[in-house]
This record gives sequence, structure tokens and C-alpha cells, in this order.
Amino acid sequence: MSRYTGSINRKSRRLHFSILENNKEFLKGKKREYAPGQHGMANKKLSGYGQQQAEKQKLAYMYGLNNRQFQRIFKVAKKMQGSTSLNLLIVLESRLDNLVYRMNFTPTRRAARQLVNHGHILVNGKKCDIPSIIIKVGDTITIKEKSRTLPIVKASFENATLSFVNVDKSTFSGKYVRFPERQELNQDINETYVVEWFSRIVK
Repeated sequence: MSRYTGSINRKSRRLHFSILENNKEFLKGKKREYAPGQHGMANKKLSGYGQQQAEKQKLAYMYGLNNRQFQRIFKVAKKMQGSTSLNLLIVLESRLDNLVYRMNFTPTRRAARQLVNHGHILVNGKKCDIPSIIIKVGDTITIKEKSRTLPIVKASFENATLSFVNVDKSTFSGKYVRFPERQELNQDINETYVVEWFSRIVK
């Protein structure tokens, strides 16, 4: 599976899940509770395999991953101490593009990836243009001075941030202060199914 670059609204309807985590895909004029297509209104009960696949797709679309990236992240999570399912979410949340999004430097993760790819981000004072790099607790992420007037940054920077990142709006920088706790993350995901999925194919 390659990284999905199509309509977020369409995938959100199919999965009955807000990939943007803000339900904007289901606002008036866009809202359809059923999946797209002529059979979208059929209420299908998923098998165990189907549930695993659906949960994997939620995370893949939400974090913007292709299958190879996802398998690599699962291997990292599996080697960590503690719960593999929680570790999987921690590794995903520790990606640079995700933390740029969590710090409200951009309105979406897709926009965060573009900001990183185009060289607008510093990590501990050094330019980093690799969205998938894993950030360590204590690292600082900063928007380059010349990039701080970008409309996409100005439009989203006033929103509230989560407590595992600490943002200084005056310097356009944020610090990854600790790993997130499960209750701080999306409650509409069953990461246990994702672990079950990858446990079958990743040794």
C-alpha cells in the first residue's frame, strides 16, 4: 500500500472515522454517515480480519503512512519495553511531521509533511527535511524565521496544543516534553487490532 494522497473525506466516510481528528470531514454539506459508492448504505459486519484491516487503515491514513513505513514502525514498537500497542502509538506520535501538527504549526499532518519536506523546520537548531524522523523527548522543533509568516502557519498557530508538547508562540518553537498517554490520543482507534494484523506478517 502506497501513501494515500486522495480525498480525505471519502476515506473518512468509508471508515466511519475522522482522519483529521476534528470531524470536519462530516460537516454540513459533506456529511454522509455511509460509505461512498452504490453499496455504501449497506450495514456490513466486519470479520476479525476485516476489523484488523480497518483499524490499520485508520492509522495509515491518519498518519500518512505507506505499508513499508508502517511495518518498520511496528518493528520499532515491538522491540520497546512495555505494551506493543501503546508503543506503536508512541512511535507514530514521535514522528517529526506528527509533532509539527501537534504543536499546531499546521492544520493537518499532510500540511506538516509538506512544511518539513520544503525545509521550513529546525530540530534542535538544525534544518531537518525528513518527516518520518523519530523525535526524542526533550528535542525542540522550531519554524525557521523566514517561514513564520506563511499563511498555513499563521492560520493554525493560535489553536490549543496537547500537554505532551510545550509550545512557545513568541519563538515559534515547541518542545517534546514526554511521551503521550493513551487517554490523550484518539479514542476511536483500537490499536490492539493493528498489532494483531502486523504480528501475522512481521516476524
